[in-house]
Amino acid sequence: MISERDSETTFEEDSQPNDEVVPYSDDETEDELDRRQPGAEPGPNQTSRDAEESRDPGKKDCSWQVKANDQRFYDQPGFKRTIFLCFKKSKYAGNAIKTYKYNPITFLPLNLFEQFKRAANFYFLVLLILQSIPQISTLSWYTTLVPLLLVLGITAVKDLVDDIARHRMDNEVNNRTCDVIKDGRFKATKWKDIKVGDIIRLKKNTFVPADILLLSSSEPNSLCYVETAELDGETNLKFKMALEVTHRHLQEQSALADFDGLVECEEPNNRLDKFTGSLSWRNSNYSLDADKILLRGCKIRNTDFCHGMVIFAGADTKIMKNSGKTRFKRTKIDSLMNYMVYTIIVVLILLSAGLAIGHTYWEQQIGNSSWYLYDAQDSSPAYRGFLNFWGYIIVLNTMVPISLYVSVEVIRFGQSYFINWDLQMYYPEKDTAAKARTTTLNEQLGQIQYIFSDKTGTLTQNIMTFKKCCINGQRYGDCRDAAGQLQGHPEQQVDFSWNVYADGKFLFYDHYLIEQIKSGKEPEIQKFFFLLAICHTVMADTSDGQLNYQAASPDEGALVTAARNFGYVFLSRTQSTITISEMGVERTYDVLAILDFNSDRKRMSVIVREAGGNIRLYCKGADTVIYERLHPRNVMREATEEALDVFASETLRTLCLCYRDISQDEFEVWNKKFQEASLATSHRDEALDKVYEEIEKNLILLGATAIEDKLQDGVPETISRLSKADIKIWVLTGDKKETAENIGFSCELLTEETAICYGEDTSALLQTRLENQRNTAGSSPHSSLRMNEPFFQGSRDRALIITGSWLNEILLEKKKKKKKLKLKFPRTAEEKKKQTEKRRRAEAYKEQQQKNFVDLACECRAVICCRVTPKQKAMVVELVKKYKKAITLAIGDGANDVNMIKTAHIGVGISGQEGMQAVMSSDYSFGQFRYLQRLLLVHGRWSYIRMCKFLRYFFYKNFAFTLVHIWYSFFNGFSAQTAYEDWFITLYNVLYSSLPVLLVGLLDQDVSDKLSLRFPKLYVLGQRDLLFNYKKFFVSLLHGAVTSLIIFFIPYGAYLKSMGQDGEAPADYQSFAVTAASSLIFVVNFQIGLDTSYWTFVNAFSVFGSIALYFGITFDLHSAGIHVLFPSGFQFTGTAPNALRQPYLWLTMILSIAICLLPVVAQRFLSMTIWPSESDKIQRNRRKYLLEEQHWKRRQSAFRRGVSARRSAYAFSHQRGYADLISSGRSIRKRRAPLDAVLAGGGPASGHTRDTS
Repeated sequence: MISERDSETTFEEDSQPNDEVVPYSDDETEDELDRRQPGAEPGPNQTSRDAEESRDPGKKDCSWQVKANDQRFYDQPGFKRTIFLCFKKSKYAGNAIKTYKYNPITFLPLNLFEQFKRAANFYFLVLLILQSIPQISTLSWYTTLVPLLLVLGITAVKDLVDDIARHRMDNEVNNRTCDVIKDGRFKATKWKDIKVGDIIRLKKNTFVPADILLLSSSEPNSLCYVETAELDGETNLKFKMALEVTHRHLQEQSALADFDGLVECEEPNNRLDKFTGSLSWRNSNYSLDADKILLRGCKIRNTDFCHGMVIFAGADTKIMKNSGKTRFKRTKIDSLMNYMVYTIIVVLILLSAGLAIGHTYWEQQIGNSSWYLYDAQDSSPAYRGFLNFWGYIIVLNTMVPISLYVSVEVIRFGQSYFINWDLQMYYPEKDTAAKARTTTLNEQLGQIQYIFSDKTGTLTQNIMTFKKCCINGQRYGDCRDAAGQLQGHPEQQVDFSWNVYADGKFLFYDHYLIEQIKSGKEPEIQKFFFLLAICHTVMADTSDGQLNYQAASPDEGALVTAARNFGYVFLSRTQSTITISEMGVERTYDVLAILDFNSDRKRMSVIVREAGGNIRLYCKGADTVIYERLHPRNVMREATEEALDVFASETLRTLCLCYRDISQDEFEVWNKKFQEASLATSHRDEALDKVYEEIEKNLILLGATAIEDKLQDGVPETISRLSKADIKIWVLTGDKKETAENIGFSCELLTEETAICYGEDTSALLQTRLENQRNTAGSSPHSSLRMNEPFFQGSRDRALIITGSWLNEILLEKKKKKKKLKLKFPRTAEEKKKQTEKRRRAEAYKEQQQKNFVDLACECRAVICCRVTPKQKAMVVELVKKYKKAITLAIGDGANDVNMIKTAHIGVGISGQEGMQAVMSSDYSFGQFRYLQRLLLVHGRWSYIRMCKFLRYFFYKNFAFTLVHIWYSFFNGFSAQTAYEDWFITLYNVLYSSLPVLLVGLLDQDVSDKLSLRFPKLYVLGQRDLLFNYKKFFVSLLHGAVTSLIIFFIPYGAYLKSMGQDGEAPADYQSFAVTAASSLIFVVNFQIGLDTSYWTFVNAFSVFGSIALYFGITFDLHSAGIHVLFPSGFQFTGTAPNALRQPYLWLTMILSIAICLLPVVAQRFLSMTIWPSESDKIQRNRRKYLLEEQHWKRRQSAFRRGVSARRSAYAFSHQRGYADLISSGRSIRKRRAPLDAVLAGGGPASGHTRDTS
C-alpha cells in the first residue's frame, strides 16, 4: 500500500529512463507530456485527436505568429507587452545582443552605486561627511578624501576598460552583415537591424544571424548543410531541408519579396532539437519541424546560398535562451574580506565607545577641576564624551583600510596580465594566447575543488583517425616494415604517393599492410577496404579539383578517408548507384538497399549487386550486435575478439565488419517486405528495423577497425596532475554513454580497476537511503549519524556514469503535467493548508534526494554525465555549489557550455574550432585543455598565496599603525588627539608602506612554476582555506596590537625622566611622534622583508626605498620653508632634524625594532626546522629537484583480456544518417543518364557492375 506521502512525491516511477534520449523537460508541451504518461493507451479519443492534429498542425499551442515581409503586422496591440506602468514594448526581440553593463549615461551612477555597495567605500563616505564637522574632527578632511578618490577612480577606470572590451565584442557581432529583402530587393543589412519576419539570404561559410525558417537553397530540393559546432560542439555536417512548396516557388528574388506566409509556432524556448509550428500560405497549411529551422550560431557549409525567414531574433533565439543569466561573480576571499571589514567596524565602534566613556570619566574627575584646561565652552562631560566618540571614529578609521580595496584591484590586475603574457599557455597552431577576461577572480583559481568539463572539443579534438585494424585474424597498424618485422624508433610513416586520391594528411606506420594491399594476394583485405568504401552514407563533392566528403559523423568520415588512402576510393553516388575506384580501377555498383543506423540497431548495412549479378550484404557495427548475428562457423571469431580486446585496452573505438551473400530469390522476398515497411504510415521505423533483422543474419566476419577519438595533447597528464591536487573532475557531455565512457578511459579518468556505478545502480542506492531516512527520522538520537554513513564501503576506486534521463529521474526534475482547468467551489482553509503542506513535503523530499545524489557522486573519484542538456549541465554545477559549498570551475568550448560556464564560480572557455560563444561568456580562455593545469597549479596557487600574504600583512600593518592612538589615549585624557603628525597619517598607506606589500602581492612565489607542477599536493592549501581565514585574521590583529604596544611603550619608557645630549628633554610630543613613526616604518618594512619568499632587486629596492622615501618626505615636511608657506598645515617645523640627530633616539628605535622582529625571526626558524610545511621541504631540496628530469611520464593502461564492456562502437552520428536522403534521390543533382544505360534500360534491380576504367 502506498501512503499519501509516497503518492504525492512519486514522479512516474514506472517509466524507465532512456539512456539514448537527451531530455528537454524544462519546456515540454502538454501534448508531449500526455504522450509520455506511462502505460497510456492510444484509445479512441487519442486516435481521433492525433488525426485532428495531423489535419491541422497549427492546432497546438502555437501563440507565436510571424508574418513575412510585413513589419506593420507586429504593431498590433496583441503583440505588445507592458514593461513599466503604461509603457509598452513589442514582445518580439530585436536581433542585437548585449553583454555589456554600462552605457555613457549609466556608467557614472551605476558604477558609483556598485562601488558604494562595498562596506569599506560606504564607510569612508560617511567618515568624510563626519570629518567636515569641525566640532568632532581632529583630522583634516583631505586625509580621507584623497585615498577615497584614488580608490573610486582606479576601480572605475578598470571597470570602464572591461566594459569597453565587451562593447567591442558586441559591436563586432552586431555589425556583421547579411542580405535582407528591403523595398523588393536584397540589401546588405547589419545583424542588429534584422527583424522578425525578414527574408534573408545567407552564403556559404557564413553564420546564421537568427533562428530562421529555411525557404530555399542552391542545393537540390533546397537542402542546406550546416555545421552546429557553436550549438552542440559537433563539427560533422547536418542537413536541413525546406518545404517542397517553398522550394518550388521561392527561388527568385521577386517571389521572395512577394512572399506573405504566416508562421504560427511555439513561443521562444531553449530546446535545440525541437520545433513545432505551421506555415499558412496560399490557403494551405504546412507542418514545420526542427529539420526546417536553421538556428543562430550554425554555419552554412557546402551550400552556395540559402534563403530563410526570421522566426526568433536576438534574445529569443534558442542559443541565447540556453545561455543562462550573467551572474556577478565574487571570490571566497572577497566575501571573507567583507566580513572582516564588518568585524573591524564593530571593534572600532566598541573601542571608540570605550574611549569616549573614558573621556567622560576623565572630564568629571580631572578636566572640570583643572582651570588651565578651560576652553570657554561649558559643555557637560557626557556631551564631550559623545563628541569624542565621533572623534575616535575618525582617528581610528585607518583600522578599516581604504587602500585595501584599491591595492587588491591592482594586484589582481597585474596577475591577470601575467596570465595573458604566459608563453607556456600560448597555442601557436591557432595563434591563441591565454586571456584573463576578468580581473577579479585570480586567487579563486587557487581554491578549485571541482572541475566540470565538456567532452567534445574540450578533452578531445573532435578529430577521428584510423589507427589500427584486424583483418582475417591478423592485426595491422603497429610500426612494421614491408616484410612484417617490427621497426624501432624513429617511426617512418607510409608513403601514399602511389595513390593519386590520397589526401596527404593521413598518417600510418604499418608498411606491411600496404605491401599486402598492393600485392592483391589477400582477397579478405580487398573485401575489408571495399566494405569501408561502400558501406556508409557519406556524400562526396569535388571543389577546386579536390575530393571532399560530407559525413553524418566524424567516425564514418574517418573510415571512408582511410579506405580512400589505402586505394579504395569512394568517388560519387546517385540515388541507386555508387562509384568506387579500386586500386585505380573505377567501378560503379548498383545499391539495392541501405539499412541505416539508429541507436538501437548500432549497425548499418548496404545491399549491392556485384559483378556477375550476385547480391551481397555488407555490414558494420558494434561487436556486441554483430557477434549475435554471425554464422556459427566463423573461424576468425576468437582471433578478432582478441584483437578487439587489445584495441579496447588502448582506448580505441572499435567496429566489426562482415558480409553475407544473398540469393536472388531471398532478396526478392525480402525486398517486397522492405518496400511495404518503407511505405508504412505509422511506426515506420519499428517496421523497418524488424525487416532489417531478417536479412542481417548468418554474417561472415571480415575483421575490425580501431579509430582513435583523438584527445587533445596532454589531457591524461593534466587530469592526473589535477587529481593529485585533490581536484575532482566531472565530465558533462551531450554525447552518448559509450563514447563518454571510452573517453573516460582514454584520458585516464577511468582505469581497469575503477568500479563503475550506472544510473540504475545510483537510483536504487538513493531510493534505499531515502527510505531509511524516512523510517529513522526522529526515531533515535543516532539516526542522523547513521544517515551520514558513506554510500560505498571500502576504499575501492569508483566512478559514476549517468545519463540525462536518469539524472532527471533521480533529481525529480521531470515536469509534471498540469491539470486541466475545471470549475470548482472555493477551497476551504483546511484544504488550502493541506495543499500547502503537501507542496512543502514534496519540496523537502526533492531537496533531500538531490543532497543524497550529490553526496553519492562526491564519493566517486570521477563522474561522467552524458546525454545532458545545457540546462542540466548548469543544474549539476549548481547542486554541487549548493550542497558541498565547494569552489567550482566549468570548462567548455561550445554554446551548449555557456550556461554551465556562467553558473560555476569560474568559467573557462577553450577558443577552438567551435566558435566564440563559450569564450565570450568565460572568465578565462586559452587554446587547449592542458593549459588548465598551469592556470590552476601555477597561476591560481601563486595568486592565492600572494593575496593571502598581502591581506595578512595589510591588516597587521594597519593595526600596528592605528592602535598606537589607543595607548596614547591613556596619557592625553582620552581626548582623541593623534599620536602622529597628520601628514604621516595621510601618507602612511599611500607611500610609506604600500610598495613592498604590492610587490609581494604581485611577484612572490614560494616555489617555482616547475616545482608547482611537479608537486600538485601543494595546491591543497587553497582548497582548505589554510592561508587566510578568521584565525589568521585574529593572529594578524594580535601581532599588530603587540607591535603597537612595543612601538609606543619602548619610546615612552626610554624618554621618561631622561635628558638629551644637549641638556634638553627629548620627551616632547613632536619628538615622540617622530620616534614612534620612524620605528613603525622600519618595523613594517622589515616585516614584509621577512614575509618575502622570492627576493628580486625590485623587492629589495621597494623595502629600502620606502624607508628612504619616508625620511626624505619627513625632512621636507618639517622644514622651515614649507611652514612659512603654509603655517597652519605644517606645524612640526624642525622636529625631525632636531630629534633624529640624537643617538639616544636611534638607540631607542633600534631597541623597538629588535623587540618587534626578533621573536618573529625565532618563530620562523623553529617552524621551518621542527614543523616544516610541504613548500618548506621542497624549497630546501629545490636544487636537487631542478637537476632531476622534469618530464611527466604517462601511466600505461593495464592490458586485460575480455573487457568487452569497454569497447566503444559509436562510429555513427547521434541520429539516423543520410540513407533516406540518398535512397530518395533528394540530395543528388540531376545529371543526364549515360547512353549505354538508356539503351540497356536496366533498372536498379537488373543492373550489373559496370567497369568504367
